[in-house]
Amino acid sequence: MKRLAIGVLLAVAMAGVFLYTGVTRDTEYRRLVAAGDDALGQDRIFLALEAFSGAIALKSESMLAYLKRGETYHRWGDLAAAMRDLTRASALAPGATRPLERLGDVSQELGHHEEAARHYAAYVALDDRTPRVLYKLALAHHRSRRTTRTIPLLRQVIELAPMMPEAHYLLGIGLWDQRRFAKAIEALTEAVTLSPGFTAAREALSGVFAAEGHLDKQVEQLEALAALETDRPARDVDLGLAYARIGRTDMAVLALGRAAEEHPEQPLVYTALGRVWLDIARTTDDRIALSKSLGALQSIPMATASSEALTLLARALLLAGEVENAVAALELATARFPLDPSAFVELADLALHEGDTARARQLLIAHDALTANEPIGSRVARLTRIADLSLELDDPADAVVRFRQARALGEPSTRLLVRLADAEWRTGDRAAARLVIADGLAQSPRDRSLLALQRRFD
Repeated sequence: MKRLAIGVLLAVAMAGVFLYTGVTRDTEYRRLVAAGDDALGQDRIFLALEAFSGAIALKSESMLAYLKRGETYHRWGDLAAAMRDLTRASALAPGATRPLERLGDVSQELGHHEEAARHYAAYVALDDRTPRVLYKLALAHHRSRRTTRTIPLLRQVIELAPMMPEAHYLLGIGLWDQRRFAKAIEALTEAVTLSPGFTAAREALSGVFAAEGHLDKQVEQLEALAALETDRPARDVDLGLAYARIGRTDMAVLALGRAAEEHPEQPLVYTALGRVWLDIARTTDDRIALSKSLGALQSIPMATASSEALTLLARALLLAGEVENAVAALELATARFPLDPSAFVELADLALHEGDTARARQLLIAHDALTANEPIGSRVARLTRIADLSLELDDPADAVVRFRQARALGEPSTRLLVRLADAEWRTGDRAAARLVIADGLAQSPRDRSLLALQRRFD
């Protein structure tokens, strides 16, 4: 009996020790988490990491400690460590939404937008009434170029939080991508109404107005942007050039002149001012305007002038009759990055004027490489011109290459097919020439030029 009593007492004592130890561990865990929060409040990142690490050491299955340490690593900028801890936190509590949102945030910063979308979507599967996360999911889809998924989500965000300008802005961008201009204007207008200082939304609205040909309305947005960001000379440049596009050259000169006074060290202002004066000189044959264009462009040191500025200077010099100096400016323009593609065309025209067809072709080939993504019609015309020069140089093989490239861009004209067939014939490829004619006649069986070429080749 006595032995039994001693055993009971030992068991009670042991239980007390375990209970005390557990209570002490819990107390210390809570203290460390609170200490970590306090350190974060004072922006003492290392102390916070130490505290949360201590909490994890005491309770290795604590979701909260991993979450807080992951958030701290994220704040510090160690995204790999943040991802590791947040992944562990989410695994410990699959039904918790906060780790999922934070995982999405870190994935976004890493540029893993599809992965971010998966995390945000998992959050939304648990809670689809949080506008902030719905917006983040829409943004992740937008960055992954999934516009069809973005737009419905943004409409849901706007239904829940109609005063959220970012949602209206992103909706406008998505609608713009789909070329639904009227709806895009509506969404972007709402964004700037809710937040008049939202410059990205005003920039987008300006772009949509320009795409729709509403140049006066575009100017209104550019005026607002220039007023909002007076320290950015690029805003004055955009506004000045927009004034010029709608024929308000007086306002263009005024805006750019003011910008030149406020930012005398900015070459882009003088480049724009030179462009506006040059356009005036060309349309009115105004020698004073030409002089002012040259003055603005020549005020930019040649050693630092952009390719655009040098090309404009060359045009002004040509208008003034200074051909040699114009050629020198264009030679610099075609070697200074970022390149102005039009410099190559200007120089090619001068080379042709001097009878240097080979040099002209070389320049036009370079121009085509720089502008390959421009509208198809323009590229067909460029390739055709290069092919014609190749024929002049008795290089039908190159002409065939250019004509074929032009033909591959879309429905070829009869004229293009005739010239391609002729070039194929000159290379000695009779079969290819006849096949081109047959293809052309299949589309236009009564075309006289194709029929004449067919008789000639038979």
